[in-house]
Amino acid sequence: MMSALWSSIPLSQWLVPLAVVLTGMVSAALYLRRHQQINAALVLLAALALALTLAGLRLPAGAAAPVVIQSDAPAAVTATQLQRVAAASAVELRGDGLRDAEWRDVPARPLQWTPKAADLLWLDFPRTLALGRQFTLTVRRGEAQAGWRLQLLAENHQVLADSGPAAKAGTTQSVQWLPPVAEAMVLQARILDAAGKVQAQGPLPLQVREATPLQVRGLFDAPSFDARSLNQLLVDGGALVDWNVTLGKAIARQEAAREALTAPNLLFADAAYIEHLAPAARSALLAQVRQGVPLVVLGANAADTALWQREFGLHLQAQSATTEKEDMRQFALAGTQLALAPAPWNPAGQSAGWSVLAQDDRKQPWLWQRELQRGRVIWLGLTEWHRYAISAPQALAAWWQVALDTIALPSKGKLAWQLDDPMPLAGLRSELCVQGAPAGAMLQVEGLSQQPLQRRRDKADAACAAVWPAQAGWLTMTLGGTQEAERLYVYGPNDWPAWQRALRRDATVRYAARHTPQGMAQAQPMTSASPALAATSAQQAAPATTALLPIASSGLLFIACMLVLWWREQFNPAATAARRPEPA
Repeated sequence: MMSALWSSIPLSQWLVPLAVVLTGMVSAALYLRRHQQINAALVLLAALALALTLAGLRLPAGAAAPVVIQSDAPAAVTATQLQRVAAASAVELRGDGLRDAEWRDVPARPLQWTPKAADLLWLDFPRTLALGRQFTLTVRRGEAQAGWRLQLLAENHQVLADSGPAAKAGTTQSVQWLPPVAEAMVLQARILDAAGKVQAQGPLPLQVREATPLQVRGLFDAPSFDARSLNQLLVDGGALVDWNVTLGKAIARQEAAREALTAPNLLFADAAYIEHLAPAARSALLAQVRQGVPLVVLGANAADTALWQREFGLHLQAQSATTEKEDMRQFALAGTQLALAPAPWNPAGQSAGWSVLAQDDRKQPWLWQRELQRGRVIWLGLTEWHRYAISAPQALAAWWQVALDTIALPSKGKLAWQLDDPMPLAGLRSELCVQGAPAGAMLQVEGLSQQPLQRRRDKADAACAAVWPAQAGWLTMTLGGTQEAERLYVYGPNDWPAWQRALRRDATVRYAARHTPQGMAQAQPMTSASPALAATSAQQAAPATTALLPIASSGLLFIACMLVLWWREQFNPAATAARRPEPA
């Protein structure tokens, strides 16, 4: 350990202490020439004490003892115990680990942990859904089993959806259900083994909200079956549609909305319409986009690639005819496989300001976007979807619903609640964030005292607060000064024990990764913008050290040696007799 200590100290830290020691050795040698051994010892001891004081030698954290955390009993994990981690050499963990909110406040230390074999579950489902959207629940198990099934139950325990028994040993099952009304509900999920015995069951909170009505303008330079099928889908979905199609040089067809478009929130246009616009008209259209209205360009009839490069910074590349079959975009929706052809011209690579917005089931891009102040320009690089309007209308409607949900652009001035905790538990801390809310805004949670929202370094556009819900059930939250309200479902301590165990283990694995070089490198960009935050992060990530010799002790030893040497020089004649000149 001592050899590691000496090798870990940089040479620059030794220069001044080494100079002090050499000076003390020279002084001691001069005293020895005059036969003043005690004075030589005092000056040498004083030099060593001063050198140790200046060097500030410290032992690495390996010399400290690890802190033991017994996570199987959450009540036993106290704030005091977590604070001890900062001075420990490592964390010795017993049990399934801690929650992500608890690990976030603990500095990175080496983790000593061997998880035991246990039943694990992961649940994936939307907490909030717009009316008309499909609710999908996916359950993943830690170990593959054959014949198990997943059921979705209503609040009265009526079966809403059943996955059926797994044909072969697997870890994943999914069910889908279409909510009929907009309301807050607590569904139930049930997992059965091959014999029909219940293995796990628990609540699934879901808030179904009224969908925001779409007000759509369509601007097309040429008629197409794709535009016609899109128009029909929007009308069937209850959207207000104002559709304009150029049929010839002086002929156009206009389909007026059943009500006046007071605030259009989506624009559709084919590429040819944009290309044929006069510069002034194109600027007016883009001005509307900059105010926050997304513009979706159907790229099937694009021809003027130079214009897209010049006006939009979009580099288009021709689709090779020899690879068209391999480049078909694949989507599995509503029990049907959709294969949609790519447009003849699509973005190549990462154009300036453009990024991929959506990919198909094979990770091939089909939707690109570029932000334009408060709005976006979106390139839809698929065509020939009208072929499924008759053969697979439900799958086509589901695909367009996915596209519209991806395209939807909330107003940047509107508040958006971010409830990232997958499983808030009664009695344990959870975090709430509000995007677009100013720091200091007061958050009121039902049954709890008000508290201000605070900025977090990994939430650049949101302010957050921590809450400790007292009991299970729905909690209503409001933000001071606004009418924005949100509901949060809190799970009970006995809900989904296998899911709780899996979440704690996942959070513990992420904490262990923070101490690796890769984890520290990923954490560095979050603190680079603020020197104060960077210093705090560095202090938490740095390993604990202990002083090899207390600085106060070595400093006092140096002072004492110098005082004794001064006294001997000034007030003790016998000590200085050896340096007096001999009588003639």
